[in-house]
Amino acid sequence: MADQNKSIPAQEQAAAQDPAAQQNAQLLVLLHRLFGEAAFTDVEESYGILTATTTREQIHGIIAGLQQDQELQLNFLTTMCGIHWPEQEGRELGIVYHLHSLTRNIRLRLKIFFPIADPVAPTLTDLYSAANWMEREAFDFYGIIFPGHPNLMRILNVEDMDYHPMRKEYALEDGTREDKTDLFFGR
Repeated sequence: MADQNKSIPAQEQAAAQDPAAQQNAQLLVLLHRLFGEAAFTDVEESYGILTATTTREQIHGIIAGLQQDQELQLNFLTTMCGIHWPEQEGRELGIVYHLHSLTRNIRLRLKIFFPIADPVAPTLTDLYSAANWMEREAFDFYGIIFPGHPNLMRILNVEDMDYHPMRKEYALEDGTREDKTDLFFGR
């Protein structure tokens, strides 16, 4: 028991010496200073990347501010993708944004969630040209609408498709098939 108590300060000291943890702590302080603590919820550090949730009403302003901030220079939109969690009532759809500062090597993950009945999120095409394709993909697969997008249309699926295939609304397998049972797949 005494050895475990001694190791706790050692763990805290190791975490304090972790450059990624220190950078994330500084980034969080800066985010709170720029946009206020109330702008971010569910703040965590997943896989060494600071992750925070905000609202779709605030996301465009936050990302624009982060891109223009001279201290951060988050000038690269690495990834933007849609997500669908049907079990989260009122927050079924969402978008995850991965931002990166190439000059300062800072990474940040931001998330927004909104109801499936109102699948609208602001476009980032005015900030990042790479958002054009990513938003079209999120529209195509999840049905998320980006008002102001210059060419919001399906990008990978056929135009006359009347559903969004990445939503978890459809069975993965044909239930009538007998040659593929869960037993064969370890389920």
